[in-house]
Amino acid sequence: MRLHLVERSLSRNKSRRWRQIRKSSVYLIFAIITLFTWAWVSLVFSPSNVCFQSHQTFPGSSTIFPWELMDSNEQRNSTLPAQSSDLHNSNPVHDLSMDQILFGIAGAAKLWPWRKEYVKLWWRPREMRGFVWLEDKVEVDSQEELPFVKVSEDISRFSYTNPMGHPSGIRIARIIKEAFNQELPDVRWFVMGDDDTLFAVDNLLQVLRKYDSNEMYYIGNPSESHSSNTYFSHSMSFGGGGIAISYPLAKVLSKTLDDCIERYPFLFGSDDRLHACISELGVPLTKEPGFHQVPRRRCCKLLSESNEEISIHMRSCQLTQS
Repeated sequence: MRLHLVERSLSRNKSRRWRQIRKSSVYLIFAIITLFTWAWVSLVFSPSNVCFQSHQTFPGSSTIFPWELMDSNEQRNSTLPAQSSDLHNSNPVHDLSMDQILFGIAGAAKLWPWRKEYVKLWWRPREMRGFVWLEDKVEVDSQEELPFVKVSEDISRFSYTNPMGHPSGIRIARIIKEAFNQELPDVRWFVMGDDDTLFAVDNLLQVLRKYDSNEMYYIGNPSESHSSNTYFSHSMSFGGGGIAISYPLAKVLSKTLDDCIERYPFLFGSDDRLHACISELGVPLTKEPGFHQVPRRRCCKLLSESNEEISIHMRSCQLTQS
């Protein structure tokens, strides 16, 4: 009987000691988590943080808060090594004419007979240069004043694994490479858009004159759709609203794009592939709010009412007004 009482007493002591150890461990873990959280918050939000300061002072980066206006004349250095001398010429930075912009228009052969009517609204054949890129041949009326129609290269060698998208995203992402490989003379900017994108070309020209075409620029605007930005990226430009790429960046992409595309078979479409490959080069998006991918307000009146709008995506106009 006495032995039984001793065993019960020892068991209670062990149980009590184990509870104390567990309670002490919980307190210790809580203290460690609190300490690390405090240290992280201090590191991120401290005004002396080196990363925070470098973001504030990085020329050409987007402002941290929307009410902090940036000097529009501020230029940034390329994030890649200095370009070779063939990219630099004696022309002034702001000297840009319409024929120095090469347009790359993404389309589909089945839709082109109807979508070409959108292109006719803004295309100026005697002033502009560009190509429409389709996946197959179509009949072309030589009397129509439209960009030249080209058939994109075969993309069957590339892997595509996204179950929700379509492999045509690879073809469209490669338009910048195929356009550059045309080797047209005196091209300073490549502007990509869809066959149902309407450009206010005079406004586009004025916007591009703000930037030095000898530097690496990726210019556009995120979507007006929060869900689209959340799914893809808030720092990605959408092709429906248009994307402008400077000559030096296009030159690098012409050499690196295919290998980069191979690394991202799981991505959805063309815009996120292009964004991924440009991000690998360390070039951020330069935001210009005049590019409209999903203009939900005053939709199709934008181009006629403002001197600041650059483009609208007509398909999005039809969807948001229906």
